[in-house]
Amino acid sequence: MELRVLQYFLAVTREQSILGAAESLHLSQPTLSRQLKDMEEELGKQLFIRSNRKITLTEEGMILRKRAEEIMELVRKTEDEIAMSDQVIAGDIHIGAGETDGIRFLAKAAQSLQTEYPLVHFHIISGDRVSVTEDLERGLLDFGLLFGDINSSKYDSLEIPSTDSFGVLMRRDDPLAKKDLVKPQDLWEKPLIVSRQSVHDNNLPGLLHCSKEKVNVVATYNLLFNGSIMVEEGMGYAVCFDHIINVSGDSSLCYRPLAGSLSLPMHLVWKKYQVLTKAADRFLQAVRNIRNIHRISVPFQG
Repeated sequence: MELRVLQYFLAVTREQSILGAAESLHLSQPTLSRQLKDMEEELGKQLFIRSNRKITLTEEGMILRKRAEEIMELVRKTEDEIAMSDQVIAGDIHIGAGETDGIRFLAKAAQSLQTEYPLVHFHIISGDRVSVTEDLERGLLDFGLLFGDINSSKYDSLEIPSTDSFGVLMRRDDPLAKKDLVKPQDLWEKPLIVSRQSVHDNNLPGLLHCSKEKVNVVATYNLLFNGSIMVEEGMGYAVCFDHIINVSGDSSLCYRPLAGSLSLPMHLVWKKYQVLTKAADRFLQAVRNIRNIHRISVPFQG
């Protein structure tokens, strides 16, 4: 399958019309229709549901669209990296990360690098551990910021001098808000709003020191902002990290630490044996420099 044909396919998904896509691509409608028909025959699957009003995708078409977008993004990224002059440190650095205050540490390194190399641009892609590691494997990310243990057979890593501990986001008028520290048993059988990652890792019984029967998950979130809205609306308690949702001032929400919650170490990771771009390599140097400064000013083990 040619890249050119994938571009044609994505144009049709964007325009939802063969005619509209043909005009945007400066092709005749019969030519484009023939290319798409050949693609379907090559794959042995119907990709489009054609109607008089618009083109929609079959299930197989939706799978192809996702993969085609990833392929074209990887092609664009590769072309940009190759095109950069040897004398210029420039380019895009893509970092996948969950919601954490640890991003501040990376932002300091990014700011120091951009002061010297203003043509380096940073892109933070929010996601949980599953989506970040998947994108690292596909080459769509240069780095990932992950919590907990790291698979050293797949990744090189650098521990970041920042940790996160679990706590509870709740309404200020909730009885538990009167406590300075929430005990795990306070949350047994309570309606919980948790991250998709927590459900995937099945770590809630261990976190709450109870059997899974006492864990009552009523909703999940990928981004805590959405979880905070569910808390505001009285759906339950969000188990999350601190410093992500602003609970100061006249906020209707508050955050309380969870007793006995372990602090999770944070690592910047990249694929083992990966050849970093010049910009990515300089960024890694900047992270190490900021880390060393931090270790001198605040004793840090890692």
